[in-house]
Amino acid sequence: MENKPSRSALERFLSLFTEVRAGEGITVIMLTFNIFIILMAYYIAKVVREALILSEGSAELKSYLSAAMVLLLVGAVRLYAWLAGKYPRKRLINNVNIFFSVCLVAFYLLMQVGVPLSVVFFLWVGIFNVMVVAQFWSFANDIYTPENGKRLFALVAFGASSGAVAGSYLPIKFIPVFGVNQLLLLSGALLLFSLLLTNFVDAREKNRPTAPQAEIEKPVGKEGAFKLLFNNNYLLMIGILVLLLNWVNTTGEYILGRAVKETADHIAAAGSVADFSPKEFIGQFYANFYTAFNVAGLLTQLFLVSRILKYLGIRVAIMILPVIALGGYVLLALYPVLNIIRLAKIAENSTDYSLNNTVRHALFLPTSREEKYKAKQVTDSFFHRAGDVLSAALVFVGVNWFLFDTKSFALVNLALVSIWLFLAFRIGQTNKKLVQERQRTPAPVMV
Repeated sequence: MENKPSRSALERFLSLFTEVRAGEGITVIMLTFNIFIILMAYYIAKVVREALILSEGSAELKSYLSAAMVLLLVGAVRLYAWLAGKYPRKRLINNVNIFFSVCLVAFYLLMQVGVPLSVVFFLWVGIFNVMVVAQFWSFANDIYTPENGKRLFALVAFGASSGAVAGSYLPIKFIPVFGVNQLLLLSGALLLFSLLLTNFVDAREKNRPTAPQAEIEKPVGKEGAFKLLFNNNYLLMIGILVLLLNWVNTTGEYILGRAVKETADHIAAAGSVADFSPKEFIGQFYANFYTAFNVAGLLTQLFLVSRILKYLGIRVAIMILPVIALGGYVLLALYPVLNIIRLAKIAENSTDYSLNNTVRHALFLPTSREEKYKAKQVTDSFFHRAGDVLSAALVFVGVNWFLFDTKSFALVNLALVSIWLFLAFRIGQTNKKLVQERQRTPAPVMV
């Protein structure tokens, strides 16, 4: 009888949270730390974004700018697909991350000399978020098989949840001492550091005896990103799912942002707090808000996600967030006050950034390498921001034509969630079928 290789102490420890087999420990912990750093960099930049756009603009402007972002993403996705067809994965990831790091330094320098950048920076952060994070998950999907990814993505996604907590907590301590703008330098440095981890994992995995060198070293293909997605019903359903998810979430963020802005303006007008700064109040509120839902998401990721995936599977897991969102918007429609809105959004966002985030990325495990890098950029960037466009349209029509209140926006979200829930059920069925087909014909990249 053949003896199985023994697990290291690290692998035995990680198995407390999910099943980690011999030889998997180093790579999975490096991937976990890598996405931790990336999400920390993003959330630091996101706090700066919220402080700038809400202090210099309004919650409505924040929604309307999301429409402009989707147009920018059409060009960005096409450019990324061209780069993916030109460069191997390591060089592709290095070039993209270095570009965004340089941009962060440039924004800091411009802000220091008083250039108004709230609108430009808001648009840039939206592109930075979806492209860099989607690229990381494409890399992780490229390394793991569907079976391995289902086990290990719960642990990798824990790095995302904990990075989001760290990135939203640091500004709470940082802003009173150094101010808002200086956070950009920290975000840029973290993004550069993540490249060290990416290159380590890339070198480790391509040197494995089972890794097909020719596949790893060559570009992923020259098919257009949008063509790949629209020619595949499974990928198209994922895109529409992401659109609905973000439409609902962004409308909820508008409701929260409007309530925060109104509260800040009321305090400032009342003059009841000496030396009150709306910009710092908003920054501190969002730092605390992000910390709260990210801590909840972190605990969910650590103790529940791997068990849900193991015992209930993707078919059930993908429907949990829309069920929670359904309950949250019912509550919000009945009690439209800031604290209730905050609690409903914490429940929705914490599940989205933990369980749903893991499941959404795992949906690409049974797809081809080209679909992982290109079609995933379309779903995670274009369709993600298309949801923002529809939310912006809803906000414009609701505010200017129908004078919607919070209850009205919540009722629209309830209708959207019903469609989202049905689509999630269909995707879960298709995913099971694709995984079974993949198991009958194993992919060449193995871990």
